[in-house]
Amino acid sequence: MRFRRFILLSLTLVLALASSLAQDDLPAAPSTVREQKKPQNPPASGSAQSSAPATQDQPGPSIPQEQSKAEPKPADASPASRTMPLDDDAATTIRVPVNEVNVIFTVTDKHGRYVKDLKRSDFNVIDDSKPAAEIRSFHNETDLPLQVGLLIDASNSVRDRFKFEQESAIEFLNQTVRPRYDRAFVVGFDVTPEVTQDFTDNTEALSRGVSALKPGGGTAMYDALYFACRDKLLKAQRGGPTRRAIILLSDGDDNQSHVTREESIEMAQRAEVIVYTISTNVTGSRGRGDKVLERIADATGGRAFFPFQINDVANAFIEIQDELRSQYALSYKPADFHLDGRYHTIEILAQNHKGLRVRSRRGYYAPAQ
Repeated sequence: MRFRRFILLSLTLVLALASSLAQDDLPAAPSTVREQKKPQNPPASGSAQSSAPATQDQPGPSIPQEQSKAEPKPADASPASRTMPLDDDAATTIRVPVNEVNVIFTVTDKHGRYVKDLKRSDFNVIDDSKPAAEIRSFHNETDLPLQVGLLIDASNSVRDRFKFEQESAIEFLNQTVRPRYDRAFVVGFDVTPEVTQDFTDNTEALSRGVSALKPGGGTAMYDALYFACRDKLLKAQRGGPTRRAIILLSDGDDNQSHVTREESIEMAQRAEVIVYTISTNVTGSRGRGDKVLERIADATGGRAFFPFQINDVANAFIEIQDELRSQYALSYKPADFHLDGRYHTIEILAQNHKGLRVRSRRGYYAPAQ
């Protein structure tokens, strides 16, 4: 009898362990899944492996850290987690998809100044070319909690003014992160992303995380952005409306990533992350990398900064800090909502006022059935 109980207990523990290992897995990008299916030819004996950079048409074999195996599963268009206690000792979290989309956006006048006093009636929302069925909530959110990721290119290509950029980033974190309210993390990247400081509201710890970065190696910027959105921000808990943002410092010249530019943008959109990019290009003219940074910022509702003068780096951080405190939050019900997992476009139009410009993320991925 005792032996039978021992066997049953052992089986229960094995099943529980297998279940826990299966949870919290987020999929690798499609390009990495495709690449993993290709036959791998081992390098010739005594020769170095090829160092040819991955391109958008020829992605590398895998994304660094926490690789998964399946096709991507879309994130919810809006948070919808409910915790329901079962008894005194256990609880379970049930994710319920809802037909509501959350958007955070900024409004500026024709001179680029933030407009912070508009009302719900001043806006129309267009979802996939159709007016929204209903605007369910609207807030002038100048004080939302922040979840911020600071991604700093630590490759050889940004060595010239790396120290000044570190100092500017530290000052930004000191001025922006409020104890017990906001949280931030620091990731440095060359060929792989490295978390030098995980989520915290401690600005001293964040400063040490920035100071620990040392330049060297190639540039895998898309991998770093994908990782920060998928493994940090998408998994981060939030108890209510929260602004998720990434500040990305790089020259934009990616030569080592395994995911593509568009896959990194898609992951940012799934995680509802606004990306602000600060170019480290010092040539005085915008190159291919700057266009990449502009594309990432534009697709996620952020801004791209091009501080060719070294002192302008600090000014870019100041402008980002100002914008993070000058935003609106809106939720709406689309007119034609389906649990189809596909991408839907968003356009927010300011009415009743001339010359206003609204900047938000360009779209979202609906939940899948």
